[in-house]
Amino acid sequence: MPLSDTSVRNAKPESKPRKLSDGGGMFLLVTPSGGKWWRFKYRFKGKEKLLSLGVYPDVSLKEARERRDEARKLLANGIDPSETRKAEKNSQADSFEEVAREWYDKFKPSWSDSHAMRILRRLEQNIFPWLGSRPIKTISAPDLLAVIRRIETRGAVETAHRALQNCGQIFRYAVACGRAERDPSGDLRGALPPSEEKHHASLTDPKAVAALLRDIDDYEGSFVTRCALRLAPLVFVRPGELRHAEWSEIDLDHAEWRIPAEKMKARTMHIVPLSKQAVEIMRELHALTGQGKYLFPSVRTSARPMSENTVNAALRRLGYSKDEMTGHGFRSMASTILNEQGWNRDAIERQLAHAERNSVRAAYNYAEFLPERRRMMQSWSDYLDALRSGTKIIPFRTGQVA
Repeated sequence: MPLSDTSVRNAKPESKPRKLSDGGGMFLLVTPSGGKWWRFKYRFKGKEKLLSLGVYPDVSLKEARERRDEARKLLANGIDPSETRKAEKNSQADSFEEVAREWYDKFKPSWSDSHAMRILRRLEQNIFPWLGSRPIKTISAPDLLAVIRRIETRGAVETAHRALQNCGQIFRYAVACGRAERDPSGDLRGALPPSEEKHHASLTDPKAVAALLRDIDDYEGSFVTRCALRLAPLVFVRPGELRHAEWSEIDLDHAEWRIPAEKMKARTMHIVPLSKQAVEIMRELHALTGQGKYLFPSVRTSARPMSENTVNAALRRLGYSKDEMTGHGFRSMASTILNEQGWNRDAIERQLAHAERNSVRAAYNYAEFLPERRRMMQSWSDYLDALRSGTKIIPFRTGQVA
């Protein structure tokens, strides 16, 4: 006897699973826990098989019957409905978004958290809404270009280039996995106008640097932020590396900060020699935050580092616009002036932790030029002190430093 909506709704669980038949091979499986599952039993090439039609009440009696009838039509045409279901799932798994997220999960461990977040946000905001549901093997170069053009037309040329690069990486991953035949992004080489190289705003004129250092000394915000501002020009690491600094990485007795590879853009450990001035600042800070994890914890919780906007916001508070000075600008400041002073360019580049083209060489060269870098970092701090106080400055050069 066929089921009714009432009989399905009122079906009670028993100590063992029970089946309520609706006819045509379909039945409702009621489990002891109270679950109700639609099932379709059929035979294909002499073998008995079972197909799930959904869960009640998400799938009503009417919808379950419609799914059963569709399966029966496939059987009448010599098609196994279970194999059709598998093919549909495989097709969905090979959508651009599914493959992209699989690629992202595979490579995310080798990226910094901020880099991974930027890639995912870029894909979610600019690519997935238009290409995400498409089978990746069906996407052509014109399809991809149309989506990339949407980014370009709003003036975000740099983002368009980066999105195209990410898409190319995803397509090449799909090709390697046998889920796409080729990477169409290669056909778009030259389709986008070149992006303008952006430079982080920075002060490099000694008089302007001196004024900035005195302004930092007069900063009236939080003590932790003031320490971050004072330390930034002495170590000239990337802003993210500074705010994520942990006390476990700092050796004040040996005046050294060792940043783990996973925190570095180049994914290799980085050594920052600490000048006497930097050590003094850190010892002051240790009295306040030394019992916690981070040198510069968030004002809301010591379990997280300060916000990525804290240093830049402090510079704005001091009166420096984003076109004059940024947290990243301390790196440009040091690079420019140290090169002008005649320090070894390779030592400067190593201290800036610029990516080594040869990844194997980079893994072993984190301590390269270290004695010279120690002298350079102390000389740099002394130079900044002299600027701040207005003392007459004699440029230090590597050949003149003992």
